[in-house]
Amino acid sequence: MIHPKLRRYLPFILCVAALLLCHATGLAQDDEAAPAPKQQNIFQTIKEGGPLIMLIWCAIIGTSVTMVTFIIQNVISLRKTKLAPPALIDALQQNILAGNYQEAWETCNANRNYLANVLRAGLTRLGRGKEAVEDAVAEHGLREATLLRTRNSYLSVIGVVSPMIGLLGTVIGMMGAFAVLAGSGISDPRALSGKIGEVLLATASGLFIAIPAFVSYYVFRNISQMCIVHADDVVNSLLMDIPFDELAGVQIGENFSSGVAAPESAGVRKVSMALTTACPVCNGAVTPGVNPCPHCGSTLDWQS
Repeated sequence: MIHPKLRRYLPFILCVAALLLCHATGLAQDDEAAPAPKQQNIFQTIKEGGPLIMLIWCAIIGTSVTMVTFIIQNVISLRKTKLAPPALIDALQQNILAGNYQEAWETCNANRNYLANVLRAGLTRLGRGKEAVEDAVAEHGLREATLLRTRNSYLSVIGVVSPMIGLLGTVIGMMGAFAVLAGSGISDPRALSGKIGEVLLATASGLFIAIPAFVSYYVFRNISQMCIVHADDVVNSLLMDIPFDELAGVQIGENFSSGVAAPESAGVRKVSMALTTACPVCNGAVTPGVNPCPHCGSTLDWQS
C-alpha cells in the first residue's frame, strides 16, 4: 500500500525517474559509440606534431641541457678557494717576504687561476714602479673578472630565449588546433582540447627553463662578485710591502737571468751594504750581507 500523501506526488516521481533513465541510457550509448581517446606520452605528442614542432622541442631540450651545464660549471668554479687557493697564498707570501720575486712569478706561472694570473702581470712590471704594477693588476683583474662573468651571462640569455622558443611552439601548435576546428567544427571537442594541451606544454616547458635560469644568473652574479673582491684583496695585500723604489730596473719574468753563473772575468764584486739591494750582475733583489747572490751565484764582497 502506498501512503496516501505519496499518491499525490506519484506521477511526478515517475516522470523524473523516466527522464533519468533515458538520460543514463543515452550517455551509455554515446560512450559505446565514441571510445575514450588513447593516452599518449610526451614523445608521441612531439612526434605527431610534425618536423617543425620536433625542431622546436630539440631547441627546448638543448637550452635545458646547456643551462644545467653552466650551473654545474659555476658551482665548481665560483668559489673563493678556486680563485685564490689558500696554499698558493701562503707560498706567495713566503716568496715575497723573502724577496724572491722571480720565484713568486714562477709560482704564479705554474698555476692557472684568478690570483695567479693577476699577480703574475703585476710582478712582470715590478721594476717599472708602483704605478705600473697597479695598472697591470687593474687591467688583468678586469680581464679575468670579465671571463668569469661571461659564462654566467649565458644563463641570462637562456632565461630570455627559452620562453620565446616555447611561445613559438605554442603559436605553431595553435595553428594546428584551428585547422582541426576548421575541419570538424565543434563536433569533436576532444581533438581540439588535445591540440590545445599540446601547445600549452611548449609554453610551460619554456617557462620551466627560464625561471631557474634567471634565478641562477642573479645568484651566481653575486657570488662571483664576492669571490672577485676577495681575490683582489689578496693581491693588494701581497703587493703592499714590496719596496718598489728599491727594485727599480729589476726584470721579473721570462727574461730574468735566473741560474746563470757570473762571468769569470767579473771576479768578486764589491757592493755597499748601505746602498745596494740588487745584485750588480743579474740585477736581482738580494738581502744585504748574503753571499753569494741567490739568483746568479756571483760572489759579493759586502762593505759597510
